[in-house]
Amino acid sequence: LTEEVLAEHQKTVGPHCAHEISMYCDDTNPKNPRQLGKIPDMAALRKHFDGYDCGIAYMDTHIGQLLDALEKKGVMDELVIIVTADHGENQGELGIYAEHGTADHITCNIPMIIRWPGSGAQGGTEEKGLHYNLDLGPTMMDMLDGEMGKTWDGQSYAQTLKTGEDTGRDSLVISQCAHVCQRSVRFGSWLYMRTYHDGFHLFDREMLFNLEEDPHEQNNLAKSRPELCHQGAHILMDWHDDMMATQIDYYPTDPMRIVIAEGGPALANGQLAEYCETLEKTDRGWAIEELKKRHPREFI
Repeated sequence: LTEEVLAEHQKTVGPHCAHEISMYCDDTNPKNPRQLGKIPDMAALRKHFDGYDCGIAYMDTHIGQLLDALEKKGVMDELVIIVTADHGENQGELGIYAEHGTADHITCNIPMIIRWPGSGAQGGTEEKGLHYNLDLGPTMMDMLDGEMGKTWDGQSYAQTLKTGEDTGRDSLVISQCAHVCQRSVRFGSWLYMRTYHDGFHLFDREMLFNLEEDPHEQNNLAKSRPELCHQGAHILMDWHDDMMATQIDYYPTDPMRIVIAEGGPALANGQLAEYCETLEKTDRGWAIEELKKRHPREFI
């Protein structure tokens, strides 16, 4: 992350941007000394990154201690060990810091490390295909000779564990409805993002990133590659129709539409009027008119 990029981030708006790491303000908490309130310069950026890396190192060390203890007890070959997570964390991507608030590669790409003694695949096998986290359930049932639930959406990648075969999907649809309302499509090297509620970040309706060339999502190619946006939108529409067909007896309404009807994502609902006062005080009043245009219900 360069000085030029950080300078551009000083102009951004929305929760967890460079001005408001604490969501809608730059408050700090003495209980969390490594959590900054804002990132005005490169020195603060380094401190912020170092603080986050400290948390990662802490977790990594303790996982290592657990594995060492299991090794000493001689039970490693009797256990299946799975290391995964609930989400990633944006650290400057899309102008957001220290938050998992978008349906993008950074927030939604999580680790899935599996040690399964006797599975068949050579240790250290890395499979780069696309998988959902909910594919883990069917995979475990396959490995344990169990039966997959009739209503499960996941698909097994047990063959990867057994032979190292690439069992990845052609595409994935990822979602976010807590901070923003977004759905995105991962296909090939591409990330297509569609925003329904921008969470006060003023995101474009469509965004497109080449993750191989631009892993930190800095260059939106939506305007220059409309054919790829059309492809992503088509995959998204097919996914939506397929998912709604499976839920017709239980949830006939798209849950994201319910969130929007309720006023928007929980963490960007009823906050804008007060936040506009903060924008005025921090020389970003230019954004207020557009925010009011996009979110008129916030001022009723």
